[in-house]
Amino acid sequence: MATPTREPSSTDTDTASADRPGRGAGVALMLGSALSSQSGAAIGALAFPVIGPVGVVAVRQWVAGLVMLAVGRPRLRAFTRREWWPVLGLAGVFATMNVSLYTAIDRIGLGLAVTLEFLGPLGVALLGARTATPAGPRRRVTLGCAVLAGAGVVLLTRPRPSTDYLGVGLGLLAALCWASYILLNRTLGRRLPGVQGSAAAGAASGLVYLPVGIAVLIAHPPTPAALACAVSAGLLASVVPFLSDLLALRRVPAHSFGIFMSASPVLAAAIGALVLGQALAALDWLAVGLIVTANTAAVLVTRPPRRTIAGRPQTFL
Repeated sequence: MATPTREPSSTDTDTASADRPGRGAGVALMLGSALSSQSGAAIGALAFPVIGPVGVVAVRQWVAGLVMLAVGRPRLRAFTRREWWPVLGLAGVFATMNVSLYTAIDRIGLGLAVTLEFLGPLGVALLGARTATPAGPRRRVTLGCAVLAGAGVVLLTRPRPSTDYLGVGLGLLAALCWASYILLNRTLGRRLPGVQGSAAAGAASGLVYLPVGIAVLIAHPPTPAALACAVSAGLLASVVPFLSDLLALRRVPAHSFGIFMSASPVLAAAIGALVLGQALAALDWLAVGLIVTANTAAVLVTRPPRRTIAGRPQTFL
C-alpha cells in the first residue's frame, strides 16, 4: 500500500512524538484489518455456490460504495476533467481487481489467490527501489527480492494435473490491478484532498455493478444466508480494513505498516484452511513464504529517509 510523503514540520514532529504511545493500538488495528480482510473474503466465498463470485463482488461493491460516500463525502460537482480521469480509472481497477480476485479464490483457493495478488504491490516496490536506489547493497537486495518472488511464483504455478491456469491468471490479473491501484491513488492523492478520490471511485464501481449484480441475483436468487455472507464480505473485506488502515497509519510508520501487511498471504492461507478447508501443500507454503519474505525485504529497502514522514493514506481496498 502506497502513501504519499511530504517534508516534516515542527507540528509533524510533535504529532509523531505524541503518537508513539499509540503504536500498540496501531499494531492492534493492523492485525484487526488483516484478519478482517481475509475473514471477509473467506465468508464471501461461502456464498459462491449460490450466487457465484460475481454476485458476491456486486454486493460487496454496493456496501463499500455506500460507506465510502458517507465517509469520504466527495464533492463530485467540483471535480474537473483532470480529476475525473484517474477517478474513473480507479473505479475500473476496483471492479476488475475484486472480481478477478474472488474468481481466483473460487478456482485456486484463498491462500494462493491472495499470494499472487501480492505480487502487485511487490512489483511497484521493486520498481521504485530500482529507479530510486543507486548501485550498491540496496540494489543487490532489490535483485534478491525479485529472485525470491520469481521462485515463489514458479512454485505456485508449477505444472500439476490439478493446476488451474485460469485461476492463476486471474490471480495475476488481480496483482496487476493492485499495482495500478497504487499508482492511481498516488495521482489522486496529489489532485484531490483526503479520500475524496477513492470515495468517488468506490461509488462509481458500485454503480457499474448495479445492473450486473441485479442480473446475477435474478438468475441465481440468493438465500438469506448467502446474502448475509456477501454483505459480511463487503463490511469485513472493505469497510473495516479501510477505516482500520486510516487509523493505524496515524499511529505507526508507513514502512512498519507495509511489513505487517506482508503477512496477509499467510493469514489468508491459514483462514482458507480453517474456514474453507483449502489446505496447502508443503511446496505451496514454501512459495507463500518466499513471496512474503520478498515483500518484507522490498518494503525495508524502499523505507523513506528519516527526515521524511509519511502522509495520510489515499487508499481503499
